[in-house]
Amino acid sequence: MNDRDLMENLLLLEKGVCDLYLHGAIESSSPDVHRAFTSSLSTALELQEQLYSHMEQKGWYQTEQAPQNKLSSVKMKFGASSSQC
Repeated sequence: MNDRDLMENLLLLEKGVCDLYLHGAIESSSPDVHRAFTSSLSTALELQEQLYSHMEQKGWYQTEQAPQNKLSSVKMKFGASSSQC
């Protein structure tokens, strides 16, 4: 396993951790439990961002820019639907 594979696995695991903490916060039964999950989620999101940034700097995680016309159509679609709610 090379460094890139290791970082991809770490990023994938961290995304899973974030998902679990989010659901824990949503389903928490008391303010203390909710705070514990949201605090842990915040920490996990910071780590996820650090992993992503490191991978991006190495050229291991590249994203494509969406065309402006597609962004505009999505904004219009969801902007129109949210105003109808």
